[in-house]
Amino acid sequence: DKVLPELIEPYELRAAKLREFLEDVKPSLCYDIVPLADPFGPSVTDPDLQCLVVSEETRRGGEAVNRKRLENGLPELTLHEIQLMKDPVRSQNEEEKISSSSLRQRLLGTLLQPPRQDPALPLRPYVIGLTGGTGSGKTSIAKLLGHLGAFVIDADKLGHAVYVPGGPAYEPVVAAFGAEILNKDGTINRKVLGAKVFGNQERLKSLTDIVWPEIAQMVKERVREADAQGK
Repeated sequence: DKVLPELIEPYELRAAKLREFLEDVKPSLCYDIVPLADPFGPSVTDPDLQCLVVSEETRRGGEAVNRKRLENGLPELTLHEIQLMKDPVRSQNEEEKISSSSLRQRLLGTLLQPPRQDPALPLRPYVIGLTGGTGSGKTSIAKLLGHLGAFVIDADKLGHAVYVPGGPAYEPVVAAFGAEILNKDGTINRKVLGAKVFGNQERLKSLTDIVWPEIAQMVKERVREADAQGK
């Protein structure tokens, strides 16, 4: 349930960075860094522990640790509460404290690794695919990229274009689903067509087998158009 879990660094890297920081702060101490496989970790089983550092946010967790230690026949730990550091550069929608969630949000749009070089793909034009569910922000991101000079190809709009009379999917769709899907002006009534296919996997596949290759072909044509414009 973490914010942007895809951007959380691997445990090994995080542990190495933590050890480097701790040894920088006080190299004379011995540090034992362990992964937590559950909410408690060694805090409820290690008899040698004496103190647990908590914040105002995690104090209840510290109290839960002590209850668990008592159940296990171990003495309670001293709970040493520290203040959380405020983030001086936080934006309005970020947490007041210094937060790893906020830091991961700031990584959005950052190139985390070099693009994979595929000999089968040309270097230009560079094609970026925006995918996601309804309301995920595809349109907003496409507009931002467009303002930066990108040639934007809206596959949804192309999806509508393939259905119009004279469009590449018009006649195959009418032939497959019958004249009853047509309006009086000869255009395809998408609501009637939708009622025929949605909920019926076989009919839906018949439709997508007609439409998707045509949309893909139109996208490729737009990509060639962008390349010709030097985009």
